[in-house]
Order: sequence, then C-alpha cells, then structure tokens
Amino acid sequence: MSQETLTASVVGGTGFTGGELLRLLDGHPTFEIEAATSRSAAGKSVGYKHPNLRHLDLRFTDPEELASVDVLFAATPHGVSMERIDAFQDAADTVVDLSADFRLPSAAEYDEWYDGHSAPEYLDEAVYALPELTREELPGADLIASGGCNATATILGLKPLVDEGILAGDEQIVVDVKVGSSEGGAGGGEASSHPERSGVVRPYAPTGHRHEAEIEAYLGLDVSFTVHAVDMIRGASATCHVFPGEPVSSGDLWSAYRGAYEEEPFVRMAAGGGGVYRYPEPKAVAGSNVAEVGFEVDPGNRRLVVFSAIDNMMKGSAGQAVHAANVALGLEETAGLEATGLHPVGAP
Repeated sequence: MSQETLTASVVGGTGFTGGELLRLLDGHPTFEIEAATSRSAAGKSVGYKHPNLRHLDLRFTDPEELASVDVLFAATPHGVSMERIDAFQDAADTVVDLSADFRLPSAAEYDEWYDGHSAPEYLDEAVYALPELTREELPGADLIASGGCNATATILGLKPLVDEGILAGDEQIVVDVKVGSSEGGAGGGEASSHPERSGVVRPYAPTGHRHEAEIEAYLGLDVSFTVHAVDMIRGASATCHVFPGEPVSSGDLWSAYRGAYEEEPFVRMAAGGGGVYRYPEPKAVAGSNVAEVGFEVDPGNRRLVVFSAIDNMMKGSAGQAVHAANVALGLEETAGLEATGLHPVGAP
C-alpha cells in the first residue's frame, strides 16, 4: 500500500462540493493540495469562499491553467468535464469527475436522459464509483465517475435485495427521495433561497429525474422515482416501497443486509431499534461519509419499505469521490474519511 505524498487539485473549487473536497483533502494523510481553480474567484484566497478553510495558504487559480498533479477532482457543472476531459487527463494521472458526465454506460443513454454527449469515446474507459458496488473495478482506474447523491442513497438501499434475488427485475418499486438545499449547489437560484426553501416539502422532480437512469443502469431495476426538496441543508433520504413476488421475512432481510454490508466501512444498519432515531435519517450522518440503511416488512400489503440516508455532500459527492480515489490508488479506504457525524446539529 503506497504511503507517498500524492498531489491533488480541485477544478471548480468555489462550489459547495469543491469546498468539501478541499476540506477532506486538507485532512487526508496522503494528498497534498496543489491547486484549486475558479473562474469567478481567481486570485482570491480559498477562505474567501469557504470560511472553514481560512487556514489554508491557497488561492484560486484560472481553470485554463491546470497544474500537473497525480489526481484531479472535477467538481464542475454537468457538461464541463466532457468538454475538457482531454485537458484534465493531460494534467493528471487520475481524474475523478463528480458531475454526471461519465456516469452512464452509453451515448444512447445520454441522448435519452441528457442533451447527448460530446466525448462518448471516454464512456467505456470511465469506472462508475460507488465503491460498495464497483470496488473491484476501481484499482488503477484513470477516469472515475463518482455516483450521484440520490442514486447512491437508492442503490445502497436496494442492492442487498438484488444480490439475494429478492428482486429479480420485474417487481414494482416506488422510490421517494427527500433532499437538502445543498444539492442545488452554491448557485441554486431562487428555489434554493432561504425564504422560498424554508418550511417546504416540495416535489421538484415528480417523474423523469436523471438519477433514475443511474439506478437502472447499475442495479438493472426499473424504478418509479420522485424527488422532494425539503427544509434541510445537508442530506438525502430515500424511502423505497418494494413489492416482491414472493413473501419475504424480516429474517431474510437481516441476512441480506448483513451479508451485503457487514464488512463495509461506510454503511451501517438502522432498522427499528430503540430511541428517537430508529430508522436512517440524514441528521444522524451529517458531516460523515456514512450511509445508514434499514427496512420494515408490511406483510398485509406484501410490501417492503426500505430506508437509506446519507449526507449528500459527503457520501453523495465529495466523500464518495475521495473514497473511490483511495481505492483506485491503493490507499487505505477510510483515509481522510474517518470523521464521525455530529449530534445534535441544527440543520443537517
């Protein structure tokens, strides 16, 4: 296992995800931050945009002047990385992209779910990064496509049912995800402003959310998927209503979920225990790279209710990207990601 120092840069460093990446890289035992780029804040200190990082002696640089590094993390809006992937790969041995630009397996899927793809030749090269799902494919990967937050929460909830054959692919699955305002990014616009967001439970993607394509591509399941914006800052909570063809007991589910996640460093069970937080909840994992999963059996309706919760800024973006980079580069998987969540917190 390599212990040498590796240089890293963050492209798109002024956004919320860029700030989280810089925070994690600053505390990582192996990575050394070489550069953070920003068109709007070039020349300004990192602390100007991220007050929690005022201690860093680092200024934003122009994204057209990429530093040569071992690992480049791209925290840019959709469409940017596919246009600049040649430059990114020229600048770094390993590129970890946190946008949706390389997550789907084929150009046809980008035609269907996005506005096409300008660099489809890279799709076969990219490795989808949800380490609990694709760990064996990550070592040595040159281009890593970090999984989306809503897809991550949903996939982690449903994966054990697929692994155990409880879901074969033709069952009805209804997924309802509730997300915090940070998912809209630092430039989220009017809908993410405090007066408009406060107090809401607002359906913003009743059908056709793009993460649906991600779930279907990597789990092989068709899901009916809805997303609500709710009054929290960090967090994504997925509730999956599953109607399996055959009866499933609570014991079957415990066996499936323990088998899938007992050895996983960033997944823990929360399935109807005692106390206030009986089921997965974003507030319980705020600030950590941990995903919580849980379930209940509804035998009267032949239904399983599966819950999962993550911090969308960590397990749903920056933390997942660092985890994937650790695996790809042969580092300790948990390096830089050991922080426990906070309790209590006012707004996860």
